Amino acid sequence: MLRLYIDADACPVKDECYRVAKRYAWPVIVVANSQIGIPADPAVTMVVRLGFGAADDWIAEQIGPGDIAITVDVPLAARCVEKGALVVTNKGYLYTPGNIGEALAVRNLNEELRLAGVLGAGGPAPMIGKDRSKFLAKLDEAMNAAKRQFPPVE
Repeated sequence: MLRLYIDADACPVKDECYRVAKRYAWPVIVVANSQIGIPADPAVTMVVRLGFGAADDWIAEQIGPGDIAITVDVPLAARCVEKGALVVTNKGYLYTPGNIGEALAVRNLNEELRLAGVLGAGGPAPMIGKDRSKFLAKLDEAMNAAKRQFPPVE
């Protein structure tokens, strides 16, 4: 069975994930460094992993081909894509085998530039309605693609 993993620490689209997953009857695994509120739904499971990188490590170990991860963490996205999963960011960008290498290289370069003091430490732009719409469309697209590639066994 295909699953939706949410890298939940600071994820602004959890509610959208729950709605879309319910429509497709996909189980959702919410993974975080501390307990957070989740819907009272047997299809939604909370996993808490303490320690730096522990939640990411757990997702990378559990995820498999056709599963989908929701994360903005590019190194985690690379690990998931390597295992055959699809990755959607909270702003609706899909990481695939064809683009994850470039995304990882850009992330690493930006990190080096920040450490060298060339780039500021500013974070991502805040979410707007257009971002949520793009996310929902991309998640829907990814779930349909996964269903086509990995149809349920009857």
